[in-house]
Amino acid sequence: MAGGARADSGEDRFIARFFRPVAGAPEALGLQDDAALLTPPDGTDLVLTTDALVAGVHFFPDDAPASVARKALRVNLSDLAAKGAHPLGALLTLAVPKDIPEAWMEAFADALGADATAYGCPLLGGDTVSTPGPVTLSITAFGAVPKGAFVPRTGARPGQAILVSGTIGDAALGLLLRQAPEREAFARLSDDKRAHLLDRYLHPQPRLALAPALRAHAAAAMDVSDGLVGDLAKMLAASGCGGRIEAHRVPLSAAAATAVGHDAALRVTALTGGDDYEILACVPHTAVHGFVLAAARAGVPVALIGETRTEAGLDVLDASGRPLDLGVGSYSHF
Repeated sequence: MAGGARADSGEDRFIARFFRPVAGAPEALGLQDDAALLTPPDGTDLVLTTDALVAGVHFFPDDAPASVARKALRVNLSDLAAKGAHPLGALLTLAVPKDIPEAWMEAFADALGADATAYGCPLLGGDTVSTPGPVTLSITAFGAVPKGAFVPRTGARPGQAILVSGTIGDAALGLLLRQAPEREAFARLSDDKRAHLLDRYLHPQPRLALAPALRAHAAAAMDVSDGLVGDLAKMLAASGCGGRIEAHRVPLSAAAATAVGHDAALRVTALTGGDDYEILACVPHTAVHGFVLAAARAGVPVALIGETRTEAGLDVLDASGRPLDLGVGSYSHF
């Protein structure tokens, strides 16, 4: 209507253009309201988690927008998995420059929608703003766990087994490969092994399939985001106990093992670097067999790497039983 006020704003059109097509769940209300409406399944508790990603900190500014979207959602799904939860939906807060290319937004939204469908975690809403700074986004994910079955970080007790899923260190080595591709250990890797490390940094694989096994058998669990050694130390401290792990038992992929074989110092990177998004679990010894079997049925490999103890602190031992000096032990923003 000429001379009249528009019923929609630039932000409304932005949302309609890029995100309404990928937010098909009825709880999202067509992204036309100020909130979503979510009813948790009967007999469940809600589990909430959020993670922020900043260009230049959590991803490279020239990373493909599809990879940025996938990483943003998957790091939150990893948190839900570690708590024994299954996803219900997610909210997105996105800050981008006003002149961001339309093609960037299209690729980002398409990948977010594809992952939301693949992992059963629909986009329910959020907020979009412009920024003069780097691309910044945050996803808040909602999950459900059967009442009383939430797997805490604080449940470890002395004398329990420490297990970890998947392989450790790929993402940290992938990041280092991005930063120093000329390093001899990387230059001597095959193309396939370099590609594996790079992909593990870009595209976390949330272990949602492990959630039922964690609920049934684990006393405590958390995902590995800031480094295996540092995150395990956090979980043990929160539980009021300590532990030891054997470095040679920590599972490495063929690519990581080859890199470490060419440069032994990279083992420290693998043990302390972040972005693995695997699951650490403390499991009573009587439940280890059941946990390993349940994990295998879910298609998730797990490895026993150590044991909790009464004394505080975490020791990382070499193959001869001597403590390793690993420095700070994990990544920290502060």
